[in-house]
Amino acid sequence: MNRTRTNDRFTPTRGESAAPGKSSGRFVVAAPSRHSTRSGAPGRRPAQVQGEFALPATITPAMPAAASFADLDMPAELLAELGRQGVTVPFPIQGATLPNSLAGRDVLGRGRTGSGKTLAFGLALLARTARQRAEPRQPLGLILVPTRELAQQVTDALTPYARALKLRLATVVGGVSIGRQASALRGGVEVVVATPGRLKDLIERGDCRLDQVRVTVLDEADQMADMGFMPQVTALLDQVRPEGQRMLFSATLDRNVDLLVRRYLSDPVVHSVDPSAGAVTTMEHHVLQVHGGDKHAATTEIAARDGRVLMFLDTKHAVDRLTEHLLASGVRAAALHGGKSQPQRTRTLTQFKSGHVDVLVATNVAARGIHVDHLDLVVNVDPPTDHKDYLHRGGRTARAGESGSVVTLVVPHQRRAMARLMATAGIVPQITQVSSGDEALHRITGSRTPSGVPVVIAAPVAERPKRRATTRGRRSPASAARRASAQRSTGVAAA
Repeated sequence: MNRTRTNDRFTPTRGESAAPGKSSGRFVVAAPSRHSTRSGAPGRRPAQVQGEFALPATITPAMPAAASFADLDMPAELLAELGRQGVTVPFPIQGATLPNSLAGRDVLGRGRTGSGKTLAFGLALLARTARQRAEPRQPLGLILVPTRELAQQVTDALTPYARALKLRLATVVGGVSIGRQASALRGGVEVVVATPGRLKDLIERGDCRLDQVRVTVLDEADQMADMGFMPQVTALLDQVRPEGQRMLFSATLDRNVDLLVRRYLSDPVVHSVDPSAGAVTTMEHHVLQVHGGDKHAATTEIAARDGRVLMFLDTKHAVDRLTEHLLASGVRAAALHGGKSQPQRTRTLTQFKSGHVDVLVATNVAARGIHVDHLDLVVNVDPPTDHKDYLHRGGRTARAGESGSVVTLVVPHQRRAMARLMATAGIVPQITQVSSGDEALHRITGSRTPSGVPVVIAAPVAERPKRRATTRGRRSPASAARRASAQRSTGVAAA
């Protein structure tokens, strides 16, 4: 039986059908049966999967959505901090999930990237951990994310609320000093935001245990599955308290996540809000058909526009080449990809967010977990090959109700594949034939001719190498900067 979603419930709909094994494009979920187990633990029940997920005949009803944060049963300190941050009205996914998650229910949420998922799970986790104190090496709450950038973004978003509740928050990611992260865990933190690989390393070192974790969140679970993290994720989830609360959030949920739902969610409250980037009315989608010989010039003119732009390419080498070309053309550009060290990636993102850099040229490492205010243009210089990649790349713009455009440059031999991808994503783009220098390209992207005066993006003054200090026991400025950068990446927040 097919179901469409009404409010927080799914109800049967006539006249719809989906072939077995194929996704109908809808988000449905099964609540498991009370008589089976998860890894031998009673109360964790397998779901039946058909298409994406299949709902059972009956599920526990969801609590009514909250119209304001004041209607929620949250600590006064948390409500006060929301007011100080200017956050007064919940986004749909927050209003829908928080009444249930604050009551301890498992939650399965699907929301378009930028729809407010971080506070949806973060406020619940912090509220349910409030007024508790963790023992050394034994955190009480865990947030698992697929990338370092997303881990840092989640930490930044939740830090003021954790401080308001006097909860200690630590970020555990690769690419930075494991010793400092281990030291933070040994000192005791209530909440850990982690990528699976680094957390696994710290557990194996004896610096962390998960047997006291009462609330666990998986953010962007589908990307963790796509990146091959599933064995690590399941091994970590098997270590948290079996009776604890689990919340799984993602912008897309497909069959790759069914294992997590079957094994780890018990009678979940199911919510689907803004199911895809294509459903966002404040986002425009353009496919610009260009000739291969003119694509480079058109890309350069788009990059020279007045305002920030995020450009995606397929490979690290292509990112570096375009960045060098843009700098030589007078465009303030910087590269972001997996070949950069974590301090370099952090610095580049900071420069882009602050306006020191106008164009961020990136591989898919920036497709998720990066939030930049007032970013109104994303350009797929190289079209993505997967519709989920398209949705996540595009999700960097039109966030939190703002408007934005996603532009994809397509040469003739890519047109058919791009049409199929858009159809799969449920998007009907505006298709325009353009050339460098023409009015249509300027109207859609704000393109203009670059100055041609080469620019150099310098590192912040504190990070420029200086002559090594000779005084015994004194660190050089460069060493101090590296130490400060590593401390920021460690992300320990306390009252």
